[in-house]
Amino acid sequence: MNLAHITRFSVIPLVALLGGVLTVLSACGGSSAENANPLSAKAQLGEKIFHDVSLSASGQQSCASCHESANGHAQANALPAQLGGVHLTLQGNRTSPSLRYLATNTAFHFDAEGTPTGGFFFDGRATSLQDQARGPFLNPLEMANTSIAEVVQRLEKSAYADAFRAVYGQQVFNQPEVAFTFMTEALALYQKEDADFNAYTSKYDEYLRGKVTLNAQEARGLALFRDQTKGNCAACHPADKAADGSHPLFTDFTYDNLGLPRNMALQQNANPAFFDLGLCDRSTGDLKERTELCGAFKVPSLRNVGLRKAFFHNGSFQSLEEAVRFYVQRDTHPEKWYPRKADGSVDSYNDVPALYKANVNTTEAPYDRKWGDMPALSDSEIQDVVAFLLTLNDGYVSTPSRK
Repeated sequence: MNLAHITRFSVIPLVALLGGVLTVLSACGGSSAENANPLSAKAQLGEKIFHDVSLSASGQQSCASCHESANGHAQANALPAQLGGVHLTLQGNRTSPSLRYLATNTAFHFDAEGTPTGGFFFDGRATSLQDQARGPFLNPLEMANTSIAEVVQRLEKSAYADAFRAVYGQQVFNQPEVAFTFMTEALALYQKEDADFNAYTSKYDEYLRGKVTLNAQEARGLALFRDQTKGNCAACHPADKAADGSHPLFTDFTYDNLGLPRNMALQQNANPAFFDLGLCDRSTGDLKERTELCGAFKVPSLRNVGLRKAFFHNGSFQSLEEAVRFYVQRDTHPEKWYPRKADGSVDSYNDVPALYKANVNTTEAPYDRKWGDMPALSDSEIQDVVAFLLTLNDGYVSTPSRK
């Protein structure tokens, strides 16, 4: 449900934050210095809400707890899922995805070719940034409020409750559903307006602007990233400017089944009958009949991937190099990634039930290999691709050349 167009109670003039705050950059990747504007009053509220631990049942967890700015608005640790709940003792189900570069994402849909596209969360169940913002407040494994009314009661006790009333109406807290809608609207606007969420300040952005050059290893990595017979990464993570000149997001917002190894550090996986099936088993229940989608998860943006400490939805890797190596050696060296069965054979794709293993992507490079084949990338080429991926981290500052 898209709640972005609820009628406003009242509006107050925009107020600049102390020292000025940068608005969201345009998709064309303009520099932040060229687009300096304050956050709107609603987005300022969203920023406070995003960092407010008092809105959780534990009193110790906020949105920022799992989506830290210094880590590309993703988790700061290598845990496969963060701890939450009333006492911060309950493990979640999946890694915390980055919240960056989602402003142009759309609600889930099937495109003209029937490809599942868009949506928020790893299974696309949320329709918008605002819809996505609702979930963690009510998830018993996260902020663990028991109801919308409880969330709004906490909000009404916050230090910025008067500012919330000034923006959304003096009686807003008398209607918890409406107040919660406005609360999530403010969170969505913060993510759309604050420059950190849409910065386009990586070395690669500067390269696309013609202001820097990639070094030899990074350039080799980019070539391998694009090469359809080698890394073929750009098939799902486009690396070129769009026709309108906008900088790439390094995701096409589609879904894929990678046949990841089962991560036994996830407590839910202690049950051998449990499988996280992604798209076909999401809580909305709308894709239960689409069994060909079982095991498919959202293709994430690779921007700021070099800051991540846990990779993929199940946190099965803690190293960017190992994640790339898995891509190219999954089927050529399966013994590296999967356990063995009782008969000694390798249990490939062991986080996908046998019924759905045919859904695993084995046709596109670099997955189009079998045991004994040469991997699509050599060890040195893996290092080159990693070097390129590190150019996607925001906050790049060029070093002046010495004369």
